[in-house]
Amino acid sequence: MAKPLKVDDVWLERIAGLLNEMEFGSLNIVVHEGQIVQVERTERKRYELGAAGATRSAGISRHAAKPLRKS
Repeated sequence: MAKPLKVDDVWLERIAGLLNEMEFGSLNIVVHEGQIVQVERTERKRYELGAAGATRSAGISRHAAKPLRKS
């Protein structure tokens, strides 16, 4: 039988802080024997092509991309 999960205020604050800082991504919470032992955050950055990059016939330039939103 699984042990009940123990989550104290420290972990709740850590998790809330990680979620508040994230725009796109996921948060993976690792539990061992009913206790949180690790939090893994995968954050995504999304970019759109600038006007110069969209008209180039040679391909996409890494320098032409710009962030969708400013962090």
